[in-house]
Amino acid sequence: MPTVLSGRALAVTATATALLATALGAHTATAGTADAAATAATTDKVLVIGIDGTVLDRVKAANAPHLQGLMAQGLTAKSTLYANPMAATSSGPGWSTIATGVWPDKHGVKDNTFTGKNYTAHPDFLTRIENAKPQLNTYAAADWEPLTSTDAGGPVFSAKVDKRLSLKGDRDGYGTEDPKIAAAASAELRDQNPDAAFVYFGQVDGAGHSYGAASQQYLDAIGRVDVMVGQLLTAVQNRPTYAQENWKILVTTDHGHTDAGGHGGSTLQERGTFVIAKGAGIPAGSVRSDVKLVDVAATAMAQVGVDPGPAIDGVPLNAPDNDPFDTLRPNLQARVDETGIPAGVKGFTHTPPAGWSVDNSKMGTGGVTEWAGWAFATDEFWSQSQRDQWRELNVRSRDVFAVADSDEWDDKSHTGSYDSTLITPKWAVTGGTVKNLTFQTHYHHEAGQTAQVLVSYNGGTPTVVKSYTADAVAKAESLALQVPAGATDVQVRFRYAGTNNWYWTVDDVKLG
Repeated sequence: MPTVLSGRALAVTATATALLATALGAHTATAGTADAAATAATTDKVLVIGIDGTVLDRVKAANAPHLQGLMAQGLTAKSTLYANPMAATSSGPGWSTIATGVWPDKHGVKDNTFTGKNYTAHPDFLTRIENAKPQLNTYAAADWEPLTSTDAGGPVFSAKVDKRLSLKGDRDGYGTEDPKIAAAASAELRDQNPDAAFVYFGQVDGAGHSYGAASQQYLDAIGRVDVMVGQLLTAVQNRPTYAQENWKILVTTDHGHTDAGGHGGSTLQERGTFVIAKGAGIPAGSVRSDVKLVDVAATAMAQVGVDPGPAIDGVPLNAPDNDPFDTLRPNLQARVDETGIPAGVKGFTHTPPAGWSVDNSKMGTGGVTEWAGWAFATDEFWSQSQRDQWRELNVRSRDVFAVADSDEWDDKSHTGSYDSTLITPKWAVTGGTVKNLTFQTHYHHEAGQTAQVLVSYNGGTPTVVKSYTADAVAKAESLALQVPAGATDVQVRFRYAGTNNWYWTVDDVKLG
């Protein structure tokens, strides 16, 4: 990963304010049939900008008018990564996740050796665009060699990409090579005709390794890269055909950094990532909590008319989920007994969404307040309750999810054992049909605990349709339900019982 920092600084352009007021935005319409014709002929294009090892809060604190302008004019979305044993919070897994739109348990990259990579089954989004629409032009430029060359385990972006530029930032210095990437990519964006492009800069990560994310040097590196981001935005705006084009801009990072410098571990600083996005349909100044790093590839593909399909884990930004658990975010509370979680993090509640309920009639008393029966929590909150026990691997849950955690509940004195049931609303069904129950789940097993999915029809006795007897790590579950004749409604229960065992999470429960 990038480790070299150049001291060379680049001045922030004097035209930044004017650029941000006009670049990449919706074109001001004027009356007339010519404008209507131009609108009808709009060509969709996408640019993904990758900035290695960048902490969003430090972007906000830096002299970075172009990045901050994109945030003001579009979407800002924080998210979190996995940790070991799924993968380290390092560049190989991070950029592979961004490029392929799938998590490391699918693309196979766990560290910077790229051992186990499975890009054949899960190619990068530019390659998928080429496969689906070979008439489109694709472009990738990077100075971390594994992204675009065969050096050091790559390339992440395959030889199918129409044009790739690969410089050697590790060898020659990112402070020297990043400006070359910016110049070449700007010329390509302005003078050629790429439909989908990826451009990478490495020196912010280098500053993080050398000085730490809390340093002025780190802020300065963000400022220098921001100037290069401005070059790319200017190049797009100065395209001769820009008025007839609809550009979506995505900015993202592969992992975070600690204040002291470094990454690879399981702290929230190291796991922190973000997506900044601007383009048609994205509200200015919007903030979302349901966006994941895998959504970059899905969004890029959808922008140029390539259906991401079920092969990837990401979803396009214009297709957010409507999980009822996510409606609980405004009601989330700060810690009570979990003193290891920062006091300012609001991340749990025991109040279910409308129509849902929790049955704690068999639940013991006492224990850690946050986990006394099924709770609804965020990754930022739950994973910090105890690190390095696979909680960080719950990557397929988004925003707020349901969690039953007997391991953490047991950390405070209690009577009885953990036995809690999460109950869905009653959903209308037709007798004699087959309904598909889908949900995201993350289950860590230990002998002595039980996790069951039960179904009841028309208020009848619940019957078990699924029992977990082994780990089910970050799994997309699908259960076919045979609706009996005469049934008009169905209700689903998730019952978890144990004592000092592990946990179970459920999210995005749907009946289709």
